[in-house]
Amino acid sequence: MPYVITEACQNVKDKACVDVCPVDCIYEGPDQLYIHPDECIDCGACEPECPVTAIFPDEDVPQQMRQYIQINRDVFKSDTPPGRPTR
Repeated sequence: MPYVITEACQNVKDKACVDVCPVDCIYEGPDQLYIHPDECIDCGACEPECPVTAIFPDEDVPQQMRQYIQINRDVFKSDTPPGRPTR
């Protein structure tokens, strides 16, 4: 999984990252956005656009937020995966 969205996105969902993603791999859940691990091409376009610094390359996720690597993976395996962002 190249990029991960962490807790700073919760209840914010700014979506500036969605606008710059060239492969539309960012999805919207009820409380935050998620990056699909199999669709992300590791381009990094989303990271600098995030106004709350919620997006990190998976290897750079701060230690206290490492659980979000698994959360981003698991949400797409759930019975109710996130959908395309609304505008």
